Amino acid sequence: MIDDKERRLREIVRGYGRCIVAFSGGVDSALVVAIAARELGDDALAVTGVSPSLPRSERESAADFARIVGARHELLDTHELDDPNYASNPANRCYFCKSELYGRLQRVAATGNYGTIADGLNYDDLAEMRHGRRAADEVGVRSPLAEAELTKDDVRTLARRLGLDVWDKPAAACLSSRFPTGTAITLELLERVEAAERSLADAGLREYRVRHHGDVARIEVPVEAMAAVLERREEILAGVRAAGYRFVSLDLGGYVRGGVAAAATPGNSVIDLVTMT
Repeated sequence: MIDDKERRLREIVRGYGRCIVAFSGGVDSALVVAIAARELGDDALAVTGVSPSLPRSERESAADFARIVGARHELLDTHELDDPNYASNPANRCYFCKSELYGRLQRVAATGNYGTIADGLNYDDLAEMRHGRRAADEVGVRSPLAEAELTKDDVRTLARRLGLDVWDKPAAACLSSRFPTGTAITLELLERVEAAERSLADAGLREYRVRHHGDVARIEVPVEAMAAVLERREEILAGVRAAGYRFVSLDLGGYVRGGVAAAATPGNSVIDLVTMT
């Protein structure tokens, strides 16, 4: 089954001719980049949108990956934070982000005579309501993973089989996802969250989120990683407080996709790691 899906994926990508891949750095779009580089060579271009909502570590890892797989790669400045529709952080924030990205990619495509823009949407993603998908549909972005019916598990399986070192990379999301809907997003707050999360990475954690709640930083990690957080408690506290938070809490509910919204769900618990002095 996976062999058939891989063959289909390669056929789809070959059919694009000259192609731009919107490359976020995650495993899904990384697989598309790798396949496009192998099937299209220099006719494929991976482009990573760069803005304050993209952690520097993700930008660097995207560039490293592209170099390893031999893909042409460019960084493209995007300015979604300048759009009040985005910065006000409505429930459909991702629509305005992707509209900005795809609009700029269209201009790159026109300049370079690229006939297709592709993304990393997989088959499972089709079942979820995604505001960013609406923006993609409006400009005709193709999703080769979904078209080849590759699920999330399929993507990781195929990426591992192809020797891609991102095959087990934890899911990532832009830094703006750390803020509750309706909390205005600013450059200063994005930098604060990024600095706070850097302290978790420096402590050796691989999967984490720092959710912003005013003066409170709510840390989410998988349940099995909570002991590691407590073992490095003082180091993490120092780092998160240095980023600008007065209170630091560990969410006993563990890491949950969309965890800012989930914080209001009955049953979620939080343990304070530090109290105000």
